[in-house]
Amino acid sequence: MRTYIGRQQAVSAEDFAELALGTPVELWLGVEGESEEERAAREDAARDILADNPTFPDDLVRMAAQVIEDNPDLFDVVALVRPARRRTVRKGVAA
Repeated sequence: MRTYIGRQQAVSAEDFAELALGTPVELWLGVEGESEEERAAREDAARDILADNPTFPDDLVRMAAQVIEDNPDLFDVVALVRPARRRTVRKGVAA
């Protein structure tokens, strides 16, 4: 089965992520051995992208959730249960 994003074929998970994001994954994750100058330039470019697209992080989370929901067999996902919050009683504070 072939996967296309627009007119581009994604042949690996990295291709799919890059095509779906519209940016190279390395822009967000960095690369091993990058210099401080390279890191600063990469982070500056990432900030510019986020400034131009303020909904980008939320869109990515929605997209990832949809992919997981549509393809549960592709992922070994375990739902995390949030522990109940315990109310702490502080001295001198009425509850």
